[in-house]
Amino acid sequence: MRLYPYLISVLVTLSLIITSCTATQDSASAQLSDTQFESKVLEIIRKNPQVILDSVQSYQKSQAQQEEQLRDKVLSQIRQEPRLLLRNSPVIGSSSQKIIFAEFSDFECPFCARGYAVVKEFMEKNKQDVTLVFKHFPLAEIHAQAEPAAYASWAAMQQGKFWEYHNVLFEQQNRLGEDFYLEIANTLKLDIAKFNRDRQSEAAKEAVKKDFELGKSLGVRGTPSFVMNGVFLSGVPNLSDLENLVTQFKAAP
Repeated sequence: MRLYPYLISVLVTLSLIITSCTATQDSASAQLSDTQFESKVLEIIRKNPQVILDSVQSYQKSQAQQEEQLRDKVLSQIRQEPRLLLRNSPVIGSSSQKIIFAEFSDFECPFCARGYAVVKEFMEKNKQDVTLVFKHFPLAEIHAQAEPAAYASWAAMQQGKFWEYHNVLFEQQNRLGEDFYLEIANTLKLDIAKFNRDRQSEAAKEAVKKDFELGKSLGVRGTPSFVMNGVFLSGVPNLSDLENLVTQFKAAP
């Protein structure tokens, strides 16, 4: 976490301000052991809690502003050219690619499974106008199977079976695991040796990582999240909201 080195820098600066009155004291403080330094830092925190709090809040505000600026910049680029979201990702729907609907999702997320059902119904009605693109956003810290499932679906894509694999993962989400990944691959008649090589490859990891980084740059903090021609949506979508957006985009010059 980038906050930690920043906070240490603040504490060290405070320590120097408080303890460095003379050159002699500078030399002495430089000789502090790790234990003494830790004790000194704790003493500084106790005596200056507001300074530390203000520093942390200032850092967080700065980070939030930087993230917001990056998000606005990326979304602006996507509004100008929605096809930027496609980039080697699985797509389905309209071949015109005028309305690009990107889904950032996690195969183990229960809300994503609910979102899957909404998106499925939406695409059945709007597949002539909307191009759906799937982006991996596995929340590995809370979902142990998120990344393995993402890699497996990526491997299925290498054999032209991403959407079939994707559908089964969401429809039987409670079965996620190694045996299930192989079962789906066999059912879809994939080349198992190739499937295993692909899902364990660095290419799979890099593809998922790129999707994740793109999501973060767009402001994705949880799943599911969506971007339709530069309009950002978070959480399980409402079908009527999606259809209203399509109507707006179709009416635009």
